[in-house]
Amino acid sequence: MPLGSVDRRVPSLFRQGPSLLSQLAFYSALALFLMVADARFKLTEPVRQVVASVLYPVQWLVIQPVSLIHQGTEYMQSMEQAQAQARAADQRLVQVAQSAHLAEQLLDENLHLRALLALREHLASPGQAAEVVHDTPDPYTRRVVIDRGQTSGIALGSPVLDANGVLGQVTRVYALRSEVTLLIDRDQAIPVFNPRTGARSVAYGDPSPGGGGNIELRFVPSNADVVDGDLLTTSGVDGVYPAGIPVARVLRVEHRADSAFSRIYCEPMARVQQARHVLVLPPVVALEDAPTAQSPAASAAKPAAPARAAAAKPAEKPATPAPAPAAARGRQENPR
Repeated sequence: MPLGSVDRRVPSLFRQGPSLLSQLAFYSALALFLMVADARFKLTEPVRQVVASVLYPVQWLVIQPVSLIHQGTEYMQSMEQAQAQARAADQRLVQVAQSAHLAEQLLDENLHLRALLALREHLASPGQAAEVVHDTPDPYTRRVVIDRGQTSGIALGSPVLDANGVLGQVTRVYALRSEVTLLIDRDQAIPVFNPRTGARSVAYGDPSPGGGGNIELRFVPSNADVVDGDLLTTSGVDGVYPAGIPVARVLRVEHRADSAFSRIYCEPMARVQQARHVLVLPPVVALEDAPTAQSPAASAAKPAAPARAAAAKPAEKPATPAPAPAAARGRQENPR
């Protein structure tokens, strides 16, 4: 074996350094010295700064995943909070819109009810308020159903009004509901009066298919004094509607050369298609037939009327007795 290939180092078995206890004691003393020196003389401050500067990029790279995870978590939480706040804001907006819509409806109803009460004050006949429940499902008629019936004293043929004028007439009465035929129904007719000219006529519902929401004056002579804008009221001659209630206003007058009558189209004063609160009046004939209530003074004065009549009658002379027969007179003169 060549001599150059022989390992001339001391075998590890014979290499012995300081013992572990010695190393522990040395390093402990060194650490204690460094701590005391750092606390007293700040010897390791430059070393610490150099080490911190060298390790800062490593720390930044190590902390980035944790920071990204933390930022992502905060972003998701903030997104959820923003979405929850947006949903709550939308719900509040819907509630506010509903409240505003309800307030508008209540204001509209209040105005209608006030107008109905004002109309009721001007009417001499008693009436009762009712609310329109729904329209009838028949597409060929123009009728509505109100929430008053026989139990409320609604009579067949009662006129129905709203705040602006005549709406229609009760044509069917049930226990808790009543059916009102509107003025624009093709089978409905109402006598009207023109206060400007004093002329009377009859207004009929719109006969066109589907109904145009208007009424028509028929059999009016072509030379009749009717102009656009004339107000038509109830005439009171039918015994159903009280006189003087607004019915319609003249929209258009058509004079036809092939006929002796004009076609007069009128717009109802009442809200025939948007009515919600109405006033139901008893027919005029029913009011006239009903006994009127008398006050106690009138009742007490009623029996005294015959006495006053007897006192006012002149005193009559007593009747003269008829002459007695001659034989009777002779017996009275000669009692013997």
